[in-house]
Amino acid sequence: MVQASPIPLDNLIVCTHCDAAFTLQRPEVGQRARCTRCGTVLITPRRKAGLQIIAVSVAITILIIGATIFPFLSISAAGKTNSVSILDAALAFSDGPLVALTLTTAALIIFVPLARVLLTIYVLVPIVLDRPPARGATQAFRLSEALRPWSMAEIFALGCAVALIKISDLADVGFGPAFWMFCTLVVLVVVQDSFLCRWSVWKSLDNTQTS
Repeated sequence: MVQASPIPLDNLIVCTHCDAAFTLQRPEVGQRARCTRCGTVLITPRRKAGLQIIAVSVAITILIIGATIFPFLSISAAGKTNSVSILDAALAFSDGPLVALTLTTAALIIFVPLARVLLTIYVLVPIVLDRPPARGATQAFRLSEALRPWSMAEIFALGCAVALIKISDLADVGFGPAFWMFCTLVVLVVVQDSFLCRWSVWKSLDNTQTS
């Protein structure tokens, strides 16, 4: 009996959602390779995607810093007005027994998204410039992917929307510059994730490290 030769690992791709394995067939630019079992997008090659992702990541970084510093909301009631930033809201209970929850909240809505975009820039800039990967680029991209489920800027935006609906009958609510920055930030995070082909990044890191 003739034993079939095993398929090289470089010719296989595994779905990150359902662990189904497929023989690798790289799609053309603009096309998508999907898992036939669960529909998860596996490969999404785009022209100049690296430059687009870096540009979006820089914009997200600026928006995160701006949204953290500038007033997010102003509330007027009984002749008194108070403005609050995202950082002020996140650290409101930092002096009490809820300090751990406060720091966790600040991390999920500010520091984790910021860390992800900085790691993405760190990994992609050398690749786009056709240079050797930065030191620890593989670990940096792996950390960025591990932080993805914990980046909850959009959850915070949804929570703010619910809270605003509830307090709109009790006080006059005004939106500060940080509110609009944060709304734009949420949209750009979605755009960044849609542009990023993780398979292409891993392949680029692997090729540059083995060449």
